Amino acid sequence: MEQDIQTIFRSQKENSSRLAQMSVKERLERVERIDNYLKDENNLSKLYNALYNDLRKPEVEVIATEVGIVQTQISHLKKNLNKWDRDHRVSTPLPLLGTRSYIRYEPKGVVLILSPWNFPLNLSLVPLVYAIAAGNAVVLKPSEISSHTSAYIKKMIGELFRWDEVAVVEGDVSVATRLLEMPFNHIFFTGSPRVGKIVMGKAAEHLSSVTLELGGKSPAIIDETANIQQIARRLAWAKSVNCGQTCVTPDYVIIHESKKREFIKEFRSAITELYNRSGSGTENSPDYCRIISKYHFMRLNSLYKDALEKGASLLTGGYFEEDDLFISPTLLDGISEEMSIMQEEIFGPLLPVLTYHDRLEVSEIISRHPNPLMLYIASREKKNIRYFMDGNPAGGTVINDYMLGYSNPNLPFGGVNNSGIGKSLGFHCFMEFSNKRSVIHRKWGSLDMIYPPYNSRVLWLVKNLYGWM
Repeated sequence: MEQDIQTIFRSQKENSSRLAQMSVKERLERVERIDNYLKDENNLSKLYNALYNDLRKPEVEVIATEVGIVQTQISHLKKNLNKWDRDHRVSTPLPLLGTRSYIRYEPKGVVLILSPWNFPLNLSLVPLVYAIAAGNAVVLKPSEISSHTSAYIKKMIGELFRWDEVAVVEGDVSVATRLLEMPFNHIFFTGSPRVGKIVMGKAAEHLSSVTLELGGKSPAIIDETANIQQIARRLAWAKSVNCGQTCVTPDYVIIHESKKREFIKEFRSAITELYNRSGSGTENSPDYCRIISKYHFMRLNSLYKDALEKGASLLTGGYFEEDDLFISPTLLDGISEEMSIMQEEIFGPLLPVLTYHDRLEVSEIISRHPNPLMLYIASREKKNIRYFMDGNPAGGTVINDYMLGYSNPNLPFGGVNNSGIGKSLGFHCFMEFSNKRSVIHRKWGSLDMIYPPYNSRVLWLVKNLYGWM
């Protein structure tokens, strides 16, 4: 495998200058290969099977959270790449009179994409299409945990691209470690802050630039003015989709004490409506995913038991079935900071509920944790919305809804420090995979009037050029 990785990297490095010279039309043709592949019903059927085997993902979620998002980004690229790829003119200051200045976006070269298991198609292909659109050669390492989808991606890319343009490398952590030893021009990583630090450390050895899409504890604030029935239903879905294994899912609730009882009632009703209308149990719903592996199941079970042992109480849910990797949507009350469930990102369908009396308390709670990837605010009061936004930095914010932060290609997606470095989606993702080269082109004139030998006249000219006179 070591030799294979070196061969792939060397071949892509040699081919990178050819890729950099490709026209926008040629780049888009390569992106469209992926789009057309996913639109083929036979290929789509195989993808359904792969994601069902990995996560028990229903077909609607395959389209809504995987394929549809990839196709939305491709559509956005097709509409905008010509504009993005042009030279971007900038103004010229007086001392540079006679020159033309512009920014040229050029590919970084050979890039590495390390993608996660929770949305294994979406989070592999979205950065991939932007890397291709920017003109780079790409090595993609999907997660070995979602093995069926990773195999699907490898087969797809192998059919669509030469391996000196795009190559998929499968394997475990040891393979990722070997890849990180290579001097890639850019690394795009999606995963946990803990692993993100390792990736950043390895990138630093080669001074490779990085994009880190991480996570953290994204709070969901619900104030006394919120429409509780509406918000509880939206939050119940957000915490349940993909069985809570989503970097932008609300990690804990901070609700005004006057609305807590109503919220619990409406949350329970929403879970029943969404996943248990027949009364046969959420575990029998065809619309509810499963935990990815036994390891992650046991981790979540440990968080749950630790919370109960330290004084938390169960409000709803709490059903764990190890053989089926099933965990029901679960609300927990009586939460304290020493509980493990408040010390790490949950990444599952467990939802701690905290209350506040005065909104000053909200910032105090959030400030105990690193800046989150997303901040959710449920309120009908503009002053409260502004207050919660101004006092609590986050990568993004969604107001009166959930899970939308990754949906608009016109907005940057990414975190702040512990929750991420760099931005994804749209032009922001194109820039992550591009070197922003500054160009100054002398069209006429010269600065030779200020060349040595210096004298009082040269000093007078220089002062005038810089606005001193």
